[in-house]
Amino acid sequence: MPKTYNDIYFSVRNKLRENGVEAFSLEARILLAAAAGKTTEQLMRDMYLYTSPEIEERAHSMIERRLQGEPLAYISGSWEFYGLPMTVTPDVLIPRIDTEILVDAAIDAIKGFGMKGRVLDLCCGSGCIACAIAHELPAARVVAADISPSALEVCRKNIKDNKLTSRIIPMNADATTWPPMSIGSFDVIVSNPPYIPSFELIELDCSVRDYEPMTALDGGEDGLDFYRAIIKYWTITMRPNGLMMFEVGEGQADEVKMMLLKAGFVSVESRNDTLGFERVVIGKWKNEF
Repeated sequence: MPKTYNDIYFSVRNKLRENGVEAFSLEARILLAAAAGKTTEQLMRDMYLYTSPEIEERAHSMIERRLQGEPLAYISGSWEFYGLPMTVTPDVLIPRIDTEILVDAAIDAIKGFGMKGRVLDLCCGSGCIACAIAHELPAARVVAADISPSALEVCRKNIKDNKLTSRIIPMNADATTWPPMSIGSFDVIVSNPPYIPSFELIELDCSVRDYEPMTALDGGEDGLDFYRAIIKYWTITMRPNGLMMFEVGEGQADEVKMMLLKAGFVSVESRNDTLGFERVVIGKWKNEF
């Protein structure tokens, strides 16, 4: 007997609830929409239409993946960040809401440059930070850099899908060494680099440890390798009075602040996340070359 999307939705919803998934209603909508190739808004519009057995089978296959611990974002292939739809694959980290605090800080900084300026998103991954900044501030020009070719593929897709190709240049670059000669200089450098200490990787939740890319998580022995390298090598791309800003892990803010101060940055400060942890560290570059 043919089933409507609503019939399948309740079947998916009940299975998720029975297996202890907390946000079972929301996840059921996202999974069924992905199975049907629709947005969640389109799915809600079409809930009482009949659909095919193939879509029902695809939805239940997605449930099994979810119940085995695979993140919802990788199953659906997309995630929202700063109001923008972002393609995500296992080649990139899933955007987190805490990272929106870094975007807020960058947007505030760029407004200080008259709503324009040149911005570098270093270790860009999916390009979610670059896309959010470029979308909010059309006069800004953004470079999104990452060492991973597969991450840059995802980044390019997100730039194109969000109609930002005229505002963002994707570039292959290694954050742990000298920048490419052609990259130019920047008013703002933002980075959400790998910052999990290597010994803590094994302790991560299995939905992170078993699915998200380790290279985007492993920050070295103390989790601070990328901050040291970026401050050491990339400061030469800073314009006078430019700002360098990082997302940091819990308990890392003081050490990253000290690194910036020792390197010659001034007005070093931090911003807290929704739980009150120092999540973003910012420093102003005063020197001229």
